[in-house]
Amino acid sequence: MALTLEQYATYLDTRDLPWPAPPAVERPKARPHVQRLPGLRAVLWNVYGTLVAIPGGDLLFEHPVAFVMSAALEKTIQEFKMWGSMSRKPGQPSEYLGQVYSQLLLEHRSGGPGEKHPEPQVEKIWEAILMRLLQKDYQFDVGFYGSINELSRKLAYFFHASLQGTAAYPGAAAALRAVRDAGLAQGLLADGQCFTTVQLQRGLAAQDAGAKLDGLLDKGLVALSCDVKGRKPSERLFRHALGLLQAKGIDSGQVLHVGSRLVQDIGPAKRLGMKTALFAGDKASLLASGEQLKENAYRPDVLLTELDQIAEVVAGS
Repeated sequence: MALTLEQYATYLDTRDLPWPAPPAVERPKARPHVQRLPGLRAVLWNVYGTLVAIPGGDLLFEHPVAFVMSAALEKTIQEFKMWGSMSRKPGQPSEYLGQVYSQLLLEHRSGGPGEKHPEPQVEKIWEAILMRLLQKDYQFDVGFYGSINELSRKLAYFFHASLQGTAAYPGAAAALRAVRDAGLAQGLLADGQCFTTVQLQRGLAAQDAGAKLDGLLDKGLVALSCDVKGRKPSERLFRHALGLLQAKGIDSGQVLHVGSRLVQDIGPAKRLGMKTALFAGDKASLLASGEQLKENAYRPDVLLTELDQIAEVVAGS
């Protein structure tokens, strides 16, 4: 039976593969503003830059440093033995694959009607690449990787793991446990891809072997940009998450959204009536100016400098 995506990620750990290291956390100069918010019934977390540390504070589809992008593509070509089925053109194999990938990324970024912030599904990009390779007799181990769409998800995970290192922020597992122990519904409202929950789970497990997303998050309460094809600050993504909660009888005013960016996370949540918490624990992911914090449209209800400060916010809810 083919490996699941999480099993595949665990399998890669058994091999001596060179991965980029997760970033070191650099604390900004910020004072916490923590208070209990009565009446909360749910907490929705942003992932990259809030629960998961990642270089630059967000998931990249193309790295701005050409060498890093080229190296990630080259590793992917070698790992999945693609070169034999690729068009023979002058230059390095990564150059040709990079051109194909960039074009497909542009095509898959086209959003639906009225969507100003479209989001691609990266596994669909790799599936399109695989379909081209299959026309040139590309072969893979179905028993190990699974079907084409399963292989495309593993390709996406491998490529992005080669592009950016990730780790859970200090206190992430404790913070999720605090919300769960308070009896609140808990989920994700984030820009993310098919492998995002796998990266989050692996980061949490490194902090706490018993931290399992299945036990910490409510079933079905995961709203990711790849699923609605709109990334933050798209209200489509926020409304999708609120719709999941409304099915549980939870209104927007009973929801706390935790994020690290004022414009992308805090602003849209406030416009839709949610309570908000700004995580100001890492310079790389914090996008908030002093002037913005003075504006009511972006001023969060609480400011966290440590994730486990959430326990005080949800106490007694």
